[in-house]
Amino acid sequence: MEQAGPRPRDTHGSPGTGSPDMGKAAVRVPPQPRAAAEVSRGRDRELDRARDRERDRGAAEAGGSARGEHTHGEPPLPGIAAARPAVVQRTSVRGQVLDALRTALVAGELAPGEVYSAPVLGERFGVSATPVREAMQQLALEGAVEVVPNRGFRVVERGARELAELAEIRGLIEVPVMLRLARTVSAGRWAELRPLAEASVRAASTGCRATYAETDRAFHRAVLALAGNEQLVRIADDLHRRAQWPLVGGSASRGHADLIADAAEHTALLDALIAQDLVVVQSLVREHFAGG
Repeated sequence: MEQAGPRPRDTHGSPGTGSPDMGKAAVRVPPQPRAAAEVSRGRDRELDRARDRERDRGAAEAGGSARGEHTHGEPPLPGIAAARPAVVQRTSVRGQVLDALRTALVAGELAPGEVYSAPVLGERFGVSATPVREAMQQLALEGAVEVVPNRGFRVVERGARELAELAEIRGLIEVPVMLRLARTVSAGRWAELRPLAEASVRAASTGCRATYAETDRAFHRAVLALAGNEQLVRIADDLHRRAQWPLVGGSASRGHADLIADAAEHTALLDALIAQDLVVVQSLVREHFAGG
């Protein structure tokens, strides 16, 4: 009987194959646990990086014009860092545009009854239409503008009646609080608010309604903050902001002399609070609110 010749060498190195130099079958050594873990972790890191790249690419392609970031060729607003993440940049642009629109509204640059489109305002501020539209929608929630389908946003026309209603509501909320504070807050604490009152006087002297509006609200927020009620401060500030919006007609707008008289009431109010003169406090606050 003829003997079988030598088995051919398995060049693929599969388990259990023969070897011309060894009498025992070569066995493949399985990966060590640490090495396998390193491979797995490396694979996971690579997958994570791939997902991050895909998400960033999708945000850059789909979020640029639809969600409020700058499009190519649009100069960013001051203070915006181009290297910041898209979500931070988008929030910053929207906030800056909202502040700019509020300033224009108080200053009378956005006239009551007029319709403004987001693209036109975007060109004015050097941004795309999306953050302008988002800011205008916030102003619509606040009651400053109303949506006009396929056209833009119309600045709400307000009259003396609405201003009187706002003054009444502010009086119902703030007068009792200020009377209570007049009884309980020390003269030293009131004296700490003197710089805010003086800042409002300086702002009024410039004749800029928008500049004065900010210092006016800052003073009232500081007074009410002494009550320790954050919700009160937030609600009162919202009513105060609405009271600062311009009325219909240029003649109804507050002039330079009105701003100076209004600011002088801040210092007079502080004097009355320090003296705990409740009658004067109540009278000054109601007159102050009636003036806006």
